[in-house]
Amino acid sequence: MTDIEYLNKYLPEEKLEDGLNKLKQGIPVQYIVGDINFYGFNIKVNPNVLIPRPETELLVEKTINYIKNYFGSIHVKVIDLGTGSGAIAIALKKNLNCSVTAVDISNDALDVARENACLNAADITFYEGDMLENITDKYDVIISNPPYISEEEKIEDIVKNNEPSIALFADNNGLMFYEKILSKASKNLNKKAIIAFEIGRNQGEAVKKIAKKYFPDATIKIEKDYPGEDRFVFIFI
Repeated sequence: MTDIEYLNKYLPEEKLEDGLNKLKQGIPVQYIVGDINFYGFNIKVNPNVLIPRPETELLVEKTINYIKNYFGSIHVKVIDLGTGSGAIAIALKKNLNCSVTAVDISNDALDVARENACLNAADITFYEGDMLENITDKYDVIISNPPYISEEEKIEDIVKNNEPSIALFADNNGLMFYEKILSKASKNLNKKAIIAFEIGRNQGEAVKKIAKKYFPDATIKIEKDYPGEDRFVFIFI
């Protein structure tokens, strides 16, 4: 579906002209419409949050399947780090027997996530903070789609000029948040646990190496997205 077709489908007729003008100005169509379908749920988006991508839907799908296979039908505790719009947290809460905590450093993003949780009747605990810092509870699952783009990496202007840089870029060639999470994760994980990451397409081996440093006995899997690029790392403890 083209952006114009998307506007025609989802914007009221009286807002269409204004929407087309914004589209010409380089504003993402999802921000113009104000929401997006993510894993079957209506998720509101604005420039305070990253626009959820199909790759992240695949992260959710794979994580749901792994949780069911690894833990069976028991209740699990999940924490979503860098929740943004809350899309991942909502999809997991609505599809699993679980409790979900969602963390973000941006209070503006958390406002969007809380609204989305309310709209989708998802009971989620939200916490303003920097990844696992100041988190004291233990969880069965850590999931994160953190900022992973290197400052030197070229990205589309429509992304760079509109989406929050805090949700896009990370130091250390985009690896900073994987190190930050994994270096602290053991204190927040139960004995049997899963860590699920979305990653950049060239980061699989580097993230695996970081994971091995902190969890040398874990089983680590690098998995691909729809186009066949490395996109996910799953760590089984």
